[in-house]
Amino acid sequence: MKKLFSLLSIICIIAISNCSSIPENNDPILGTWVKNSAAQNEITSKNSTTREEWIFNDVYLGRYQSYTDSNLTFYTDFRWSEENGKYTIEFGDEHVNDVVVSLEESNNPETLALENGSVFATRE
Repeated sequence: MKKLFSLLSIICIIAISNCSSIPENNDPILGTWVKNSAAQNEITSKNSTTREEWIFNDVYLGRYQSYTDSNLTFYTDFRWSEENGKYTIEFGDEHVNDVVVSLEESNNPETLALENGSVFATRE
C-alpha cells in the first residue's frame, strides 16, 4: 500500500508540474539599448567616450552598465514594467534615477524617448 501511495504521489507531482507554463514575453523593448557620448578634457585635451547600456530581459529585469573608454565603471540591476506604452525603469541603486520612457518604433534605429521627447537610448 505504501508503494502504491508513493507511486500515485509521484505521478500527481509530475502531472501538476507539467500543467503549468511560463507565459512568453515578446515585448518589443527586449534586448540591448545604448547611449554613446564623447567629451574632451579641457586640461589634457584628451577625448573620452562614455557608453551606457540597458539590457532588458523577458522576466521584467535588466542590467545597466556604464563604460568610460571601454572600461566598465558602473553597473547595477533594474526592474522594468510597461503600462499604456510607457516603460518605467526602476533601479535598485541610489546613484541612478528611475526613468519613464516610450518606445519609438517608427524611427530607424528604434529609440527610447523620454517624456520630453529627447532620445534616451537607441537599439543596438
